[in-house]
Amino acid sequence: MTSNKLIEPRVRTEAPGPARPSESGRLPDVLVSDQVQRLAVCTCVGAGLWAYGLAMDTIVRPLTLAPAIPQTNIWIEVSAILISGLMWLYVRYAPHAPGTKTDAGLFYFVLNAVAVALLDNWALSPPNEPVGRLSWTTIVILVSSMIMPTTPRKMLATSMAAASIDPLAVWIAHLRGIAVPSVMNTFVLFMPNYACAIVATLPSQILHRLGRRLRRAQELGSYHLVELLGRGGMGEVWRARHRLLARSAAIKLVRPELLGAGNDDEARRMLSRFEQEAQATAALSSPHTIRLFDFGVTEDRTFYYVMELLSGRDLESLVRSFGPIPAGRALFLLRQVCHSLAEAHARGLVHRDVTPSNIYVCRMGLDYDFVKVLDFGLAQFNTPRSIEHTLLTGAQTTIGTPAFMAPEIVLEGKVDERADVYALGCVAYYMLTGGHVFEGDTPMKMFIQHLQTPPIPPSERTDQPIPRELDELVLSCLAKDRRFRPQNAHEVLRRLDRCWPGVSWDGATASAWWEEHLAELALPLAITSDQPTAESLLVPR
Repeated sequence: MTSNKLIEPRVRTEAPGPARPSESGRLPDVLVSDQVQRLAVCTCVGAGLWAYGLAMDTIVRPLTLAPAIPQTNIWIEVSAILISGLMWLYVRYAPHAPGTKTDAGLFYFVLNAVAVALLDNWALSPPNEPVGRLSWTTIVILVSSMIMPTTPRKMLATSMAAASIDPLAVWIAHLRGIAVPSVMNTFVLFMPNYACAIVATLPSQILHRLGRRLRRAQELGSYHLVELLGRGGMGEVWRARHRLLARSAAIKLVRPELLGAGNDDEARRMLSRFEQEAQATAALSSPHTIRLFDFGVTEDRTFYYVMELLSGRDLESLVRSFGPIPAGRALFLLRQVCHSLAEAHARGLVHRDVTPSNIYVCRMGLDYDFVKVLDFGLAQFNTPRSIEHTLLTGAQTTIGTPAFMAPEIVLEGKVDERADVYALGCVAYYMLTGGHVFEGDTPMKMFIQHLQTPPIPPSERTDQPIPRELDELVLSCLAKDRRFRPQNAHEVLRRLDRCWPGVSWDGATASAWWEEHLAELALPLAITSDQPTAESLLVPR
């Protein structure tokens, strides 16, 4: 870990050299995935247009007493509808890489041009019907060029192939004895096809230029941003990959304006404080604290943390999906949470946002139900100077989660280790009952209850057995007056050790639970370039 001077960018700012092979001809995965989604929409639109043409030819046209459409036309339109449907299924559900799907999209593009040419020039009736009017192929070319995320060279080759199908169909019609224009007239009549084929390369060039800029913007130090995992009130979290070690990581981007920085001076002070807190967080060595690999500040003053990428579920989604947690397992998890917070408290560091969403239950190597405490990015030293800046930013915006806020924070804005203890009691209550200590449809209603309403014992909010000692410990953590709470997480940990759940929970029990309920995360370990990701990872709240 190397420290950064404030505002010295960790991103590379030197002039870009020759593109690496992996970057020269390939768009960033984010752009390709986005374009593949548009390709799926395009296939639906294509199917709809072909279905509209089929309805016009088989239903509307006979009512107008117009000449009957040849049966060949009907088969062409039905085939186009089926091909569009199959293409949609392939794009949506095939396990292939996005790049492979875009190449298949180019083939779909050419097939549409073939179908248009067949309708215009193959299935002519009567034989002397005019040939060579402005072809729908021009529309196919232009629309496809805006949908397909491919290289300009591929787009030019594919567009030229599509543009040439109309003249080819005219030549085939000539061989069948149908009156067609001369070679020169055919070339002139289909000039719009070739003009559109050349214009079709422009969207690809623009997209690749944006892709190169995005790729450069995604370079943070030694890491490359790969996939957006989530957004929250504090910024964004991305899955990233170390370019040399091939190690995956999670990178949190925090913009000063999201914390209420109203001017450059406030932003500078805030970033300076984040730098100090990142250094303090990196010094924490508990195995149950999220590991911080690196941190820095980009040119646009975006602060970023590089953290380990976890495989599992946050406590909030775990309870939401599987219901309240039995007392034995709750004790097993709470001891690990306290192990992390106790070290932080011993170093004078207060977490300030202990919530179920910041407690991650994961698989770590061969261990299951391994807890990681996240989001120490809001942590604050417990010093008189830091208390002045505790939960209020320059814009006077409260940072925290109302359902887990200690009364003194609501009333005075003060915070110390005992505020974490109160939040820990709220977390334990949520684990045991599946609900919050106090419910309210607005933050203010929750704040008032935290200040005035005595909590109902968790044992009275659930049918699951809860040991008396654990019930009393949770209520003591929720004391309105912080003097009557356990004074830090280490004291909570000592009292947890005196709670006997009746039915114990250990590594073997946890392993069996994961194999039954989270089988996709309990598979045998394998060496891969990318670690599996979960439904929500380190998302800033």
